[in-house]
Amino acid sequence: MENLPDLPELAYTSDCRARLAFEVLANRWDSVVVYTLGETSPMRPRELVARIGGIHPKVLNEALRRLEYNGLVERRAYAEAPPRVDYALTEAGVALLGPMRAMGVWAARYGDAVLNAQDRFVERSQAHRRTGT
Repeated sequence: MENLPDLPELAYTSDCRARLAFEVLANRWDSVVVYTLGETSPMRPRELVARIGGIHPKVLNEALRRLEYNGLVERRAYAEAPPRVDYALTEAGVALLGPMRAMGVWAARYGDAVLNAQDRFVERSQAHRRTGT
């Protein structure tokens, strides 16, 4: 791999820190929220809902709480009437944008192959069930 630091031999064992990067974005919406905040930050929740599309405000709130818990997003509340809150990426959140873009490049290149493999697997599984083998 190009320009990547050397990882210990057992870097991807069950208790390694490398898995942390995948776990913090394992939820369906978390990476979308991080990426959206990376485009325009800070943003208010209503702006995020409008920009993302298809996400329910409750689901967005849950994602923002997870991301704040994981140190990727910072919640900023303002002492105003009515109260105002916005969210911005932390340094760790901004640093995650590069690897996320790399994953996007991978998905664009190999997404069809993955979807085709999934279809073949389902077809084989259904054929095995029909034949009992």
